[in-house]
Amino acid sequence: MKLRLSLLCILLSLSLVSSAQQPAAGNRPNIIFIMADDHGYQAISACGSRFIRTPNIDRIAREGALMQNAFVTNSICSPSRAVILTGKYSHVNGMMDNGTYFDGKQQTLPKIFRANGYQTAIVGKWHLFTTPTGFDYWNILPDQGHYYSPHFIKMGKDTIYKGYVTDIITDLAINWIDQHKNAPFFLMLHHKAPHRNAMPPLQYLDKFNDVKFPLPSSFYEDYTGKPALQRQSISVKNDLDIRYDSKIPCDSCPVTQINSWAPGEYQKELAGLSLEQRAVWDSAYEKEYEIFKTLKTKDEVTRWQYQRYLEDYLRCIMSVDDNVGRVLKYLDETGLAKNTIVVYTSDQGFYLGEHGLYDKRFMYEEAFRTPMMIRYPQAVRPGNRLKEFVLNLDLAPTLLDLAGLKVPADMQGESMKPLLMKQKVKDWRDEIYYHYYEKSFNLTAHYGIRTRRYALIHFYNPVDAWELYDLKKDPTEVKNVYNDPHYKDVIATLKIHLKALQEKYRDDMKK
Repeated sequence: MKLRLSLLCILLSLSLVSSAQQPAAGNRPNIIFIMADDHGYQAISACGSRFIRTPNIDRIAREGALMQNAFVTNSICSPSRAVILTGKYSHVNGMMDNGTYFDGKQQTLPKIFRANGYQTAIVGKWHLFTTPTGFDYWNILPDQGHYYSPHFIKMGKDTIYKGYVTDIITDLAINWIDQHKNAPFFLMLHHKAPHRNAMPPLQYLDKFNDVKFPLPSSFYEDYTGKPALQRQSISVKNDLDIRYDSKIPCDSCPVTQINSWAPGEYQKELAGLSLEQRAVWDSAYEKEYEIFKTLKTKDEVTRWQYQRYLEDYLRCIMSVDDNVGRVLKYLDETGLAKNTIVVYTSDQGFYLGEHGLYDKRFMYEEAFRTPMMIRYPQAVRPGNRLKEFVLNLDLAPTLLDLAGLKVPADMQGESMKPLLMKQKVKDWRDEIYYHYYEKSFNLTAHYGIRTRRYALIHFYNPVDAWELYDLKKDPTEVKNVYNDPHYKDVIATLKIHLKALQEKYRDDMKK
């Protein structure tokens, strides 16, 4: 009798654990997917930032899980968004670069949620060039959008909102949730910030004025053995524009980059400011102009522009963090927090001066790696720190799995649910495949494999070159050791694994 009771207790316990891990059909979680644009992990304090404190974003990581090794499959805006929507690599979903139109007829994450009783919405930056599909409500920025009094396209109709874009996107998101909080909802809340040219909110124009940001150790890298880096045009030294990026009213300054398109684009950004706001803006940047006038050498200008670049970038992130806090506060006040999954991520990483670069695209760590964190009180234990390699490719299957929905067999990502619940996972990936296609900014198409120890990259169009980095000896990826004979066997093994990954993901490369 005692044995039967013991077995019954064990079975009951297993049943309770299983039910706790799997949401009931009538109690599926809400999902808020927050994505910034070009938010590097180096600018999040939960990820160890030396630049800034981000208490509200950090809260998601503290109360949930932080993916310490999250990467993207293609570090560029539109393709990354398509990967997240489809759970498929760029060559499969068709969105390989920023010049392509997304095929909205294909299976996407919001379509699956919508078919399973969810209310679906996207608010903010879309940047996929076609009309959003799978959403009950959409209110998006056209193309990149603007920071001040921006135009939106609301369900196909042009709309203008007064205010700062990050605040507006959050207002629209919270208003939509408030109307749909009694049914399960899936909301994609996509911020424009801190995308170039990083126009901060007026209340933060004086932040970081008294901070001197140290240059990254690789800032003055000479690109020896790196022909693809030698030809790029996304460097702080040569390619940040004095007007558009540094906000200096000077269209013919010496020792600075002047782009023909910059004055006009800068004026478009300022057009959303009222006369009173413009006066505040001009006053703040007039102070910067006075400092700029004292600079005499090209290197002085480069160092100064680096400071200016970081100041405005981080000011925009302060506003993103404020607005993440507004969303979390709303969830607390409405009682929605317990049954709502909150994701924070970026469409990819971003260079903050590493290798002398701004922007993204290359397979080097800072653009390849992306911030990613998930909070879900029902299933994710607070303070979980995932060391496993995860990808933006995994987000779609993970959210479906957490919601108790079947993950389509043709999705190429893996559900992170077992990792989030601290379960042992057999044969989780220990290497990553990356493929970047776009050649704007004098970039070179390339693909590669990343393991814990090594990064092997093949640049193939228009430059044909290989690079290998020993991440244990060279974590900043400065020294290309591809031609070092000591790594001959390592390279041979990595190429075998690289080919296997291309076959696994059906990327039919001929090189």
